[in-house]
Order: sequence, then structure tokens, then C-alpha cells
Amino acid sequence: MALFKLENVAFKGIIQYPNFEIKEKAATFITGESGVGKSTLLKLLNGVLTPTEGHVYWVEKKLTDVDSIVLRRKVLLVSQSAVLFDEHTIEENFKLFFDYRDQAAPSSEEMTHFLAMCSIVMPLDARVYELSGGEKQRVFVAIHLALGFDALLMDEPTSALDEKNGFAMLRNIKAYCKEQGKSLVIVSHDKEIVENFADDVIVLGGEA
Repeated sequence: MALFKLENVAFKGIIQYPNFEIKEKAATFITGESGVGKSTLLKLLNGVLTPTEGHVYWVEKKLTDVDSIVLRRKVLLVSQSAVLFDEHTIEENFKLFFDYRDQAAPSSEEMTHFLAMCSIVMPLDARVYELSGGEKQRVFVAIHLALGFDALLMDEPTSALDEKNGFAMLRNIKAYCKEQGKSLVIVSHDKEIVENFADDVIVLGGEA
């Protein structure tokens, strides 16, 4: 079964997408030149944006027929820019994100586990403003992993990372998603990353 399907989708008369499907329980990478709508596509799949033409389907349901809160609990979007609370600790950031979703916060051991999955080894009481840009991005990803999901959408998740940490994080995330039967959709311009981790590749093209 297709996880997502696009049917004659256009956005604001600027971006026209080809018809395609994204498979369940696979690591699908979205590539293409700048301006073809890669980041916009993730927001369409997550329901943050609505197409001005055509339809997006999620497990055979039109997104317009799916409750947006239900969708965003099951389809998580990790933006390229980490959105964290700088004056708080790493542990407090986990708890704030879980409180926002009315979910019980994970244990300290679980937080540490998801941080390690993202190549972050530091105390939970470290304050976010002390972290580098790459460390903030990995903490942001770790929090989303801990929240739970059916599909994880990631926009250029390695853009602020060196090659070693980027590869290690994606290797761990892909293994985790495969083990848990989860789906992964990643926008990336890094050809080496795509070649190493993609099960499927969708190349977007055309004017934007």
C-alpha cells in the first residue's frame, strides 16, 4: 500500500508536482534542484499546507478528509531549522515538547537513548544555548524520534552536520525505522547521503 500519493497536485500556480506514490515502511529520498518545491512537498504531506489543485492521499484517504491533529501526530515533520527553547536544558526541552502534545515524557534513560541515536552524548542538564548548531539539530531530531510516529518527514537533516555525524545519525534512524516498521521521507541535496541510505528516490524537476 502507498503511504502517500499525489494526484495532479499544484501549489499556488507556482509548483506543479508529478503524480507519484511513496511506499510504506521505506526510506524515500526527495531530490531536485533548488526551487522545485521539495520543502513545500513535505509540508503538503504533513498537512501544514494544502494544495491549490489536485489531491494528496495518506494511506488511501484524502488529506482534506483527515483530522489535522491526528495526521500531525502520526506524520511528524522535522524542519531544517531546529526550534528549541534555548534557555532550557535538553531534558526540559523533551518535556516541553511532550507536554505540548499531552503525552507523558520519556524517562531519562529513553531520552539518552534517542540522543545517542542522533550521535549526541552529553548530560541532559546541558542548556541548549551552549550547544552548536549541529548539536541543536540532532537534539531536535532526537525529540521527534521519541515522540513516536508512523512516518517521519525530514528536511535536509544533515545540513548542519559534518559527514561523520550525518552518516551515523541517518544510519541509526533508518535502522530504527526499519526495526519499528516506520516510514521515512527525507529531502536531501547530498548525493552521497542519497546513494547510501535511499530505498527509493523521487527526483523533482521543472520550474518553480
